[in-house]
Amino acid sequence: MIEELFSLEQYANQQSFFHLLDARVKFIVVCATVVAMVSVPYSSVVYPVAGLFMLYLALLWIITRLPYRIYFSRLVTALPFGFMICGFQIFFTNKYYTEYHVFYALPLGVNIYTESVHFASILLLKFLVCFSFIILLSCTTTLQDLLDGAARLKMPPDFVLALGMMIRYLFVFGQMYQKIHETFQSKCFDPFDRSLSYRYRITQMGYTLGTMFIRSFEQGERTYMSMLCRGYGRGTYLYICKKALSRMDIRFLTISLGYIIIIPLVCWIRYQ
Repeated sequence: MIEELFSLEQYANQQSFFHLLDARVKFIVVCATVVAMVSVPYSSVVYPVAGLFMLYLALLWIITRLPYRIYFSRLVTALPFGFMICGFQIFFTNKYYTEYHVFYALPLGVNIYTESVHFASILLLKFLVCFSFIILLSCTTTLQDLLDGAARLKMPPDFVLALGMMIRYLFVFGQMYQKIHETFQSKCFDPFDRSLSYRYRITQMGYTLGTMFIRSFEQGERTYMSMLCRGYGRGTYLYICKKALSRMDIRFLTISLGYIIIIPLVCWIRYQ
């Protein structure tokens, strides 16, 4: 997993209409989609709304000219968490239904309710749409552009600075891990090799984690001292230059927000 860290932005630097949009526009569109999906009541209205939003996502994905396997590979990493959250809902009652009917009775008095299955499917659709748009944002926007866009949207400077440091030293941590992993390989040590003692493997991995922690701490101290030498202080923040939105950005933002707002309203009126 850590080896894949260095390929995170492999597709974010490509050239397409959606890639060239301002990061603020993409960030607002994704946040608006998440808010719209969360705001839709827990009823059958969610199904057409989710279908039309996924249709819009498919259109945007085609525009980006990105391979579909990227979307599915990143979706698979989060689906277990979504299934875990939604899967447990089928065993419990909630406030959205007044009557419950047993769909299937399990031993020890555990029941699966029909209404709870319906609720779990709605919750899973909400999760699927929201996370799919987040995947689209991450695949088409670099981390630095996201940081700049968040700062231009008036995110608190302290938060932006902390995120910038985290993003920068996340890759430093990845390089540090690669060096230790190469050292293990040169010494023919595999933590998953069952021919070795379990206690020995755990001990060596504990030493490794401790070494990485100490190196990270020392790297942080060196970086902080270098920043102080260059004039960094409590009131120092990252400088983000002002940037106006282009006509293309404004048009896309207007059309997308109109679509995101109108679709739930029309579906609500149509199916009620």
